[in-house]
Amino acid sequence: MKKTFLHIKTALGILFLCGGALSCSDRILDEINTDTSHPLSVDAKYILIDVITATAHSNVGGDMNTYLSTYVEHEAGVVGQLFFAETRESEPALATTFNNNWEGIYATLKNARIAIAKCSEGGAQEGNNITKGIAEVLAAYNSALLTDFFGDVPWSEAALIDETGSPVNLTPKIDKQEDIYKGIFELLDAAIVDLQGTDIQAIGNYDLLYGGNAAKWLKFAYGLKARYTMRLLHKAANKTAVYDEVLGYINQSFTSAEEQAAFAIYDDNNVNPLFTYQYSRQGLAASTSLADKLIARNDPRIRRVFIDADWEQVENQNASNYFPAPNGEPEEGAGYYNTSAFVWAQTAPTLLLSYHEVLFLKAEVLARKNDAGAKAVLKEAVVAGIANAEASIASSSNNGYIEEITNAIDADEAGNYFDNEVAPLFDAMPVKEVMVQKYLAFFGASGESPEAYNDIRRLKALGNGEENYINLENITNKFPLRCPYGAADVTANPEVQAAYGNGQYVYTENVWWAGGTR
Repeated sequence: MKKTFLHIKTALGILFLCGGALSCSDRILDEINTDTSHPLSVDAKYILIDVITATAHSNVGGDMNTYLSTYVEHEAGVVGQLFFAETRESEPALATTFNNNWEGIYATLKNARIAIAKCSEGGAQEGNNITKGIAEVLAAYNSALLTDFFGDVPWSEAALIDETGSPVNLTPKIDKQEDIYKGIFELLDAAIVDLQGTDIQAIGNYDLLYGGNAAKWLKFAYGLKARYTMRLLHKAANKTAVYDEVLGYINQSFTSAEEQAAFAIYDDNNVNPLFTYQYSRQGLAASTSLADKLIARNDPRIRRVFIDADWEQVENQNASNYFPAPNGEPEEGAGYYNTSAFVWAQTAPTLLLSYHEVLFLKAEVLARKNDAGAKAVLKEAVVAGIANAEASIASSSNNGYIEEITNAIDADEAGNYFDNEVAPLFDAMPVKEVMVQKYLAFFGASGESPEAYNDIRRLKALGNGEENYINLENITNKFPLRCPYGAADVTANPEVQAAYGNGQYVYTENVWWAGGTR
């Protein structure tokens, strides 16, 4: 804060008027040099603007999604750091690779916890229960991002500040993933109660996801409970009970794409983060592995999702300009291979939890239960996933990045694709086809590659490794089982530094819910 001449004049004037007498108000003297331009406390609803934006744009749709899209072979890395991630030369094990995400998620979690405290009993905004519930959902969400990617991490003692805004712990202890997940479910359970309450001061348009619609946040919370309960399936003692529990959560979650948790405020100036990366670095190319899966199923998306160096759609795998990058061993360089249409989807929303994901979860549970209704639910999921892909392709072409030469896939064509190509595969291996179709639906501009990464690791842990349903073609290089701790704590927190070691554990140690110990 600047101590200006105005401050000095004000002080002298007040002292003159008071005549130096002790009766002059101490309060006035205390306020003379108060910095009113940078208040120490703001309302929770203003904090949540940043929490929602950071969660969607940076923590879900940012670097983590970009890197993990190459791990799961939705995309191929061909330039710089993404090339090294693709070839596993350095990036998957370096503490610097995900440091921005590491610090960003912790900062977001800290702000969500501040908002919760403000709206809790004794807080400055006690009684704003809906706002508190929103903050609890976001705290749970970011906690899950943190532990799903990094495993055992500082959590109970981390992302906490005192009344002066200073960190409570500079070297917080590492918590077990199992305990963090207990905390995640506690946050969601608290949110479900609070979201059915009221606010004294409505959050309104400061809520960039739902505009303060508590009913939609409630559906989001139940959908997350379904996602995270399935995440822990390998650890469940009674899987049948888990299936029933998940179906109960899904029945209280989204019923249409209009209700999904979509961060949809991108425009010409504030753009989708996948587009930002590709526009500035051009480090991603079309993935042969992904293309092969589409071709094997006669999937109509093969004519829609790739473009050549001249910005024209690639009509199909037989076209002269069809040239995806080989996974694991591409030539390094930009403008050589095809790219996906999605990397140019400037205004496509980032999805924190999509309607099609909820449907795929339901289809998976029903398939595992041998329920005859699984096929119909899977068809809904596939059609919804294709509709989401088409919306992103429209974003690319509407912004002038793609010359479309093929017709869009409408709901009828998507349904016919399911009946003719997907249904027979489902009949032969129900759970496998659910998971493959979910993987294909997560390919796009919506920031869903991290969930595909979670699914791949979850499936590897189930059935004694028998559920290795997503065939990856980068077989010459090791698959990263997790992300390395961030450099900020590897260099500053002895406990994190010891856990990191040389970083090579990312290739050998699963996270707890995928069968590991940390």
